[in-house]
Amino acid sequence: MARTRASDYDDKSRAILDRSAELFAAHGYDRASMSRIAEACGVSKANLYHYYRDKDEILFDVIRLHLEELLEAVEAADRPGLPAEARLRSLTEALLEAYRDADAQHKVQINHLGLLSAERQAEVKASERELVRLFSEAIAGVAPHLAGTALLKPVTMSFFGMVNWHYLWFRPGAGLTRADYAGLVTRLIAQGAQGIGAQGIGAQGIGTQGIGEQGVAEVGAAGE
Repeated sequence: MARTRASDYDDKSRAILDRSAELFAAHGYDRASMSRIAEACGVSKANLYHYYRDKDEILFDVIRLHLEELLEAVEAADRPGLPAEARLRSLTEALLEAYRDADAQHKVQINHLGLLSAERQAEVKASERELVRLFSEAIAGVAPHLAGTALLKPVTMSFFGMVNWHYLWFRPGAGLTRADYAGLVTRLIAQGAQGIGAQGIGAQGIGTQGIGEQGVAEVGAAGE
C-alpha cells in the first residue's frame, strides 16, 4: 500500500526549504550536508529523506519556488492598461515586495543556480526569462524608441542590476521604504531610457541613431 502524506506535509516541506536556503546562503551549498540540514530543521535524517532524496533536489526546489513566487507576484500586479510609468512602478513594487523575507532564497538563486543539472536549469530559467520579458515590455512602454532595438536588453538588465542587489544595502526602517525605492528605480529607468536616443551612450556620447549597424550589433552582443 502506498504511503499517504501527512496533512502538514507541504508546510513541513516548505520549512525545510526555507531553512536549507538559509544554510546554503550563509555557508555555501557544498558545506550544507543532508545531516546538517536535518539538524537545522530539527528533524532526523531519516525524516528528511521522506521529503527529499538529496540536497540537489532541495536546491532545485528552493530556486524553483522562489522564482515561481516572484513571477506570480509580478503577474498579479501587472496592469497593461495603466500609463507606462505607473505600470513599471507597479511591477517594480510587486517584485521588491516579493523579495521581502526572501534574501536567502535570492542569494541562492544568484550564486547556486549554475549547480543544477542542465534540465533543471532550463526549467527555472524559463521563469527568469518570463520575468525579464514582462519588465522589458514595461520598460519599452516608458521608452518606446527602444522597442525592438539592441539597447532594450541592456537597459532591462540594468534595471535588474538595481533591484536584484538591493538586499546588500537595504534595511527596513533605515531610509527608503520598498515603495520609495520602487519609485526611485522607476524614475531612473524611465527618465534615463527616454534620454538615451537624444543624449547618447558611451564615452563619446553617441546616440542610437549614430551607432550604425555594426555598433548596434556590438551593444547587443555585450548584453547576451
